[in-house]
Amino acid sequence: MAMIKAEEIQENKRPQHLILENREKLTVTGVTDVDSFDEKTVVLFTDIGELTVTGHDLHINRLDVDAGELTMQGTVDGMEYRAQQVKPQGGLLTRLFR
Repeated sequence: MAMIKAEEIQENKRPQHLILENREKLTVTGVTDVDSFDEKTVVLFTDIGELTVTGHDLHINRLDVDAGELTMQGTVDGMEYRAQQVKPQGGLLTRLFR
């Protein structure tokens, strides 16, 4: 897992906040998009990386991408960040013949 440097976090325009209330209500700021979601896993893109929330009975109550805010309910068992990765340029053949 890649580490996120403090300098990279400070360069972002929106602050990142995670507010978890009694493991039942989660508010996240700095959200840029939702990749996928179901009742057990929600994958979000944020300004500082990909955030995966795991649990059960997860439901997104509110998503405002313009404001960068998401609110969800359910039982949260875990949260994990992954640093944003740069996608390789070119197709499969370009990557194979490097």
